[in-house]
Amino acid sequence: MKIPTTSALALTALLATGAAAAAPLTYQGTLSGAAENPPNSSTGMGSAVVTFDMTAHMLNVDVVFANLTGVSTAAHIHCCTAAPLTGSAGIATETPTFGGFPAGVYGGLYSMMFNTSQATSWNPAFIAANGGTTAGAEAAFGAGLASSSAYLNIHSTAFPGGEIRAFLQPVPEPGQWGMLLLGIPAVLAVARRRRS
Repeated sequence: MKIPTTSALALTALLATGAAAAAPLTYQGTLSGAAENPPNSSTGMGSAVVTFDMTAHMLNVDVVFANLTGVSTAAHIHCCTAAPLTGSAGIATETPTFGGFPAGVYGGLYSMMFNTSQATSWNPAFIAANGGTTAGAEAAFGAGLASSSAYLNIHSTAFPGGEIRAFLQPVPEPGQWGMLLLGIPAVLAVARRRRS
């Protein structure tokens, strides 16, 4: 059976839209004490890039941070606040901290990929609050990221409730690594300047 040209074009557009919706989505944030709730006077700063692919069950977290007032004790993503870009929420990702996150330091780099189909990638309370399954946790987390209601938080000895944080906001795909790479030299330059 021959498909009319307009129908073929419509089908192609529909398939392309579906493929785009299934693509990994990237979010970025600039970490600071001013972004904490309540804000604090930390000299710490950083940048985070988070890529989430619900279809592939993949969460990639890349963080660079420097100049913490106290040494790092934990880091994770909280979700979902009642309103975008404000408030506080419970921990969504693994607890008590991201596996392998540098502890006992004033600054560092972190890059890790998590399999979000595994319960160990999530806070058990977040799974329970979202249907009791990792699929429910993934759906809630994806909605929180899309609505700018999720944030990455780094805790320290000086600020146990969180020293620096950033709400994660959507980034156009081509610029994801460029933004992180631009943030790394700025963070390192300021860290060197403050030590001098």
